[in-house]
Amino acid sequence: MLLWRIRKVFQDYSREYEVLVYDDASTDSTRETLEPYVKVMPLTVLGSGTRVGYAGAVDALLRAANQRTQYPRRDAIVLMQADFTDQPEHLPELVKRFEGGADLIVGERTVDGPAPEPVQTLLKRLRWLSSAWPFRKFVGVPGVADPFGAYKLIRVSVARDVLKAREGRPIEDIPVAAANAELARDTARIARRVETIQLSTRWDLRPRSTRIDAWREAVDVTKRAWATRGSHRPAPARGT
Repeated sequence: MLLWRIRKVFQDYSREYEVLVYDDASTDSTRETLEPYVKVMPLTVLGSGTRVGYAGAVDALLRAANQRTQYPRRDAIVLMQADFTDQPEHLPELVKRFEGGADLIVGERTVDGPAPEPVQTLLKRLRWLSSAWPFRKFVGVPGVADPFGAYKLIRVSVARDVLKAREGRPIEDIPVAAANAELARDTARIARRVETIQLSTRWDLRPRSTRIDAWREAVDVTKRAWATRGSHRPAPARGT
C-alpha cells in the first residue's frame, strides 16, 4: 500500500508531515480502506459525496494544506498520484531541494520498466505540445520539459499566492494533464526559484490497467490551451 511506503520513508528520513487524501466521491470503499491508517500515521481524508473532478480535488487539497500550516514559508506541499506511478522514495530528494531554497520542484517523468503503449504515446505528444509554437505559451513552463505530471513540491507561501489569484474563478473539470500543467505554470510565474528533477514512473505497479486514451487526452489538452490563450494575466505580487 502506498501509505505504508510513505510512512516508511518518513521513518527513515525524519521530517514532520501530514498526508491528505481527497476522496472524490469514489465507489470503491476508499474511506473504509484508509481507516486503519488513520490510527498509525497523520492522515486526513477529505472530500464529500459530490464529485468535483481532478482539478477541484487538487484545489481542495492545496486549500486544506494552506489552512493547516502556521509557517507557510517553511512548509511545503507535495502532490502525488495514489496509483503507485509516483514513487514515495523520491520524497527525500524533493525535500532536500526545497530546503536548499527551491519554491517549486517539478518531477519530470521517466518510465522505469514497461509502460503501456498509450502512456508512451501520450508522454511524447504532451512534450511536443509544451515546446511547439503556439501551444508552448499556454501549456509550457520555461525550463520545464514535462509540466504535465502530478508529482511536484510547492512552497506553501507560493501556493497561497496561487490560490489568491484564483479567487472568484470557477474550477473547471479539465483534463488531468492540463490541470497539472496549469498549476505548474501558475506556480512558476510566482515562484522565485524553480527546479526540475527526473523521477522514474512505475506504470507496472498500477493495480489496474491504464485507462489513458493518448489521442483523446492530447486533443483535450490542445483544446484547453487554445481556449485559455487570452486569459493569461501578469503574475501577482508575492504576498507576505
